[in-house]
Amino acid sequence: MARFLHLPSPDEGIDEDPLVGVANLFDVSVVFIVGLMITLFSVYRMGDLMDPNSEVTLVKTDADGLREIIVKEGTEITAYELTGETMEGDGERLGTAYRMANGQIIYVPD
Repeated sequence: MARFLHLPSPDEGIDEDPLVGVANLFDVSVVFIVGLMITLFSVYRMGDLMDPNSEVTLVKTDADGLREIIVKEGTEITAYELTGETMEGDGERLGTAYRMANGQIIYVPD
């Protein structure tokens, strides 16, 4: 039985492929990315973005101070850019918006 089993002597070095660890690093990075995505969705409570029956409104401000309103109704997503221009016309008052000390905006319908 010993003639079929080749054990290296202590003097021989063990031949290892240097690229063996690369596959493991790829697997670890995929698990890390998925965990990071799940954490971000739970921390920012963005699970409603994946729900096809939910309605979500986001206000995004870029580095230049331009604002964009993103509205998701069901599976349809619409983005509106705020221009800062004032308009005139006939209309009716729908409510009041308040900016809190922490920057949060609260809309109170009439």
